[in-house]
Amino acid sequence: MRRGWKMALSGGLRCCRRVLSWVPVLVIVLVVLWSYYAYVFELCLVTVLSPAEKVIYLILYHAIFVFFAWTYWKSIFTLPQQPNQKFHLSYTDKERYENEERPEVQKQMLVDMAKKLPVYTRTGSGAVRFCDRCHLIKPDRCHHCSVCAMCVLKMDHHCPWVNNCIGFSNYKFFLQFLAYSVLYCLYIATTVFSYFIKYWRGELPSVRSKFHVLFLLFVACMFFVSLVILFGYHCWLVSRNKTTLEAFCTPVFTSGPEKNGFNLGFIKNIQQVFGDNKKFWLIPIGSSPGDGHSFPMRSMNESQNPLLANEEPWEDNEDDNRDYPEGSSSLAVETET
Repeated sequence: MRRGWKMALSGGLRCCRRVLSWVPVLVIVLVVLWSYYAYVFELCLVTVLSPAEKVIYLILYHAIFVFFAWTYWKSIFTLPQQPNQKFHLSYTDKERYENEERPEVQKQMLVDMAKKLPVYTRTGSGAVRFCDRCHLIKPDRCHHCSVCAMCVLKMDHHCPWVNNCIGFSNYKFFLQFLAYSVLYCLYIATTVFSYFIKYWRGELPSVRSKFHVLFLLFVACMFFVSLVILFGYHCWLVSRNKTTLEAFCTPVFTSGPEKNGFNLGFIKNIQQVFGDNKKFWLIPIGSSPGDGHSFPMRSMNESQNPLLANEEPWEDNEDDNRDYPEGSSSLAVETET
């Protein structure tokens, strides 16, 4: 009886957590809907008097708004990609691993299994990266998200504002969402500013639209500052071909820690996220190369370009055999929400 109550309570808490996880998304959606009403109706249709100015403002606004909403939708509803079946332990291997009591033998078993897989990263102690929750050998750049309760390919962080784990399958969409969010806020702020001045000087009548316009400028500027910092940080990560987790915890390879292990050069680093075809770079359509299980590495390109070898190695890393809780960084390591 007591066990049944505990299970029911645990299920209820999980349900409440799932519901509450949508609160940040709901807040963003409500702010965006209000900004749409304030800009389109209170500014363009009520405050702006010139018909030509109304048309120009509305056309440009809706062009930006469509891409902003589209990329936000894709960031939210593109599911994180998990490792395929060949990285999972077979039933027999799982039984052998769990029944083995000697840690050194368990480690050797994982080493033998990893030899058959394209896995080149290790834990800080040099062991094979193994997830004891999902029972799989982690592919390179894969991490376990404690909130999503799964291993995510090329995991960057878990973002509460999209209620989703950002990784290989949707990192491009997330970057585009940040870019169009910055553009959205900048466009609103620049077009509203002149009318803000007019209301401030009393050149326009003090009507209901005044408060929408004034608050619209304030909200746009506030979000612009925070978003441009976050977007700039992720642009830096892309330029170095790093994830947020790799920026805070240097990846360890079979040869040792290397902070630039995946750095292929500026152009190739961008192509690793957006693909080779530039016409898809601004459109939220999947174009990232590969399958998310393996990635080209710096060491494999040094023979072709010796200049890649001229950077300094990083200091030793901590053990990588862990998952990453939500909120482990103030920027984008809203990790594992």
